[in-house]
Amino acid sequence: MRTADFDFNLPAELIAAEPAPRRTDARLLAVDRASGAWEHRSVADLPSLSQPGDLWLLNNSRVIPARLLDHDSGVEALLLEETSPSHWRCLTNPARKTKQDARLAFAPRDPGLPPLQATVLKTLPSGERILRFHGCFSLDDYGLMPVPPYILKRRKAGVGPRDPETLDRERYQTVFAASDGSVAAPTAGLHFTPELLARLPHAFITLHVGIGTFRPIKTEKLEDHVMHGERFWIPESTAAAAAAATRRIAVGTTVARVLETAKTLRESGGQTHIFIRPPHRFRHTDALMTNFHLPRSTLLVLVAAFLGDRGPGREPLPPRQAIDLLRAIYADAVREKYRFYSYGDTMLIV
Repeated sequence: MRTADFDFNLPAELIAAEPAPRRTDARLLAVDRASGAWEHRSVADLPSLSQPGDLWLLNNSRVIPARLLDHDSGVEALLLEETSPSHWRCLTNPARKTKQDARLAFAPRDPGLPPLQATVLKTLPSGERILRFHGCFSLDDYGLMPVPPYILKRRKAGVGPRDPETLDRERYQTVFAASDGSVAAPTAGLHFTPELLARLPHAFITLHVGIGTFRPIKTEKLEDHVMHGERFWIPESTAAAAAAATRRIAVGTTVARVLETAKTLRESGGQTHIFIRPPHRFRHTDALMTNFHLPRSTLLVLVAAFLGDRGPGREPLPPRQAIDLLRAIYADAVREKYRFYSYGDTMLIV
């Protein structure tokens, strides 16, 4: 299957540089994959779209403030994983300024604190760096929220909030975030408030979202793409609730990937490298809530696979028809001026 089939044109003004004023103000495109029809709703309508026996499954991973800035050198580091105490695997930009033994001094959020000193220990084959930090520190004192590059680009063009860091600290995080480890938000979950959750039967899984969520597929064929790994955990209580549910609604592609990684619904954990693409028969995911995704992304490919599955007792769509349905939905979302990507609107596919 060609990666180019998952390309589309998006006007820059539809890339959301900030979230809706309230989480539940976001628009919702409700899709019936059996009929291929859809309608325009609101996130506030979710309780009316729910059914008896539903279980809404959400990712409770917490986004860490992983962006560090060295203003003197102009280097930005995105921390990905602490490999051992004071040692972090990270991406740096510009890479030419972070060769082995380079010294960095990252700015604190509070001017009263000293800069955070670090040394580049080595460059990995992937191009990522290993940084050693000198002394103990809290990311809350030095790190900025790792909002995606396309949001930063829009903001540099003068679009967005007056105080982005304060906004991102609150809104680039779900209200139910509990387990530190993500460097990107599970964005479908950003639309939920405690009041909305109280009206929906729900449970939590954990998948720590990695940098791969930002990376487009660069191979000509989907089959040649190597999927990044992400750590996940399904608690026993969630597994039991999911096994008893009539309809399991994955809030986000991260949740769908965890559910489809599990052979059976039981307490489990580990790393998932699953790349879901058409055709795919979903075993444990009966509905999917997801934001509008980047062209050529693994997330967009997963959505096409879910549209093509059509649910139990129905013949799946051929991959070409599933992709055509996806493209028709996205074209309508563009015409209707839905807001795209992490801070944008969402859709529910049943």
